Amino acid sequence: MKSILKIVGILLVLVAVAIGGLLTYIRIALPDVGGAPDLNIEATPERIERGRYLAHSVTVCLDCHSTRDWSKFSGPITPGTLGKGGDRFDERVGFPGIYFAKNITPSGIGRYTDGELYRVITTGVNKDGRSIFPVMPYLYYGKMDDEDVYSIIAFIRTLDPVPNEVPESTSNFPMNFIINTIPKKGSPTKRPDPSDLLANGAYLVNASGCIECHTQVDKGQIIESLAFSGGREFAFPDGSVVRSSNITPDAETGIGKLSKEEFIQRFKQYADSTYRVPDVKPGEYNSVMPWTMYAHMTEEDLSAIYAYLHTRKPVNNLVVKFSSAQNN
Repeated sequence: MKSILKIVGILLVLVAVAIGGLLTYIRIALPDVGGAPDLNIEATPERIERGRYLAHSVTVCLDCHSTRDWSKFSGPITPGTLGKGGDRFDERVGFPGIYFAKNITPSGIGRYTDGELYRVITTGVNKDGRSIFPVMPYLYYGKMDDEDVYSIIAFIRTLDPVPNEVPESTSNFPMNFIINTIPKKGSPTKRPDPSDLLANGAYLVNASGCIECHTQVDKGQIIESLAFSGGREFAFPDGSVVRSSNITPDAETGIGKLSKEEFIQRFKQYADSTYRVPDVKPGEYNSVMPWTMYAHMTEEDLSAIYAYLHTRKPVNNLVVKFSSAQNN
């Protein structure tokens, strides 16, 4: 009996040593995406304008890196906060820690080289070699055309400096170890010719990260069989829950019966000069979809997204879009 206990004890020690070694490796050796490239991006007017379009209306960088006014429908950006960061994502809304959007105005990124900005955008590894949580969808940005990423960098350097010290993000256990295994080297692709509708649509859907919000997750991982079928939950501070729409071409529960013109109008109505963003009281229906930003995407790009989404597998999933706090 003593021999058995001794063997079990030795095995437990070996297991503990192995686990300790693995955790040490993850903590010290990862992330391993290589150094920041040596870049000096020329801020041409064309790059800045392309970056402005992407950051405002496609990748919507300024959605998370500004302060959104949740007293109004779809949380439009509060004037004077463009790029200042500080948005908090924590356990109350399902995150495994406390994460803050960084200040991406020159006041916040002034110490970053162009190469370091490129690395953090496309791999999720910051200037100090630390992993960031993929609330910023760098796994998608790493598949974008390098030229588009350069354009975003050129544009955000033109933002008005807004002094704002943002707290450091922290992960709970075991995410504080897992987070180092998530970053990976980018695999950039060439931006398709706009005339190639489906290829351009696929590129834009990736750059916009549509699948992230419009797919349910299991332990933080996208459920591939439910891709784009909606139902992912987003909680508001008052306890209300909004769920993303089904954007598969399912005729009954998705966008299958929606014409291209109707799809485009769903977005463009928020860019109409007569549109006024309505006030929303706590407990009333609201949307996390930044409609007022996506509304300024070109009709050509919206048409390409529509065409691509109609090539996806239809998934019958009837989404209850909103539950007030009283019903949860």
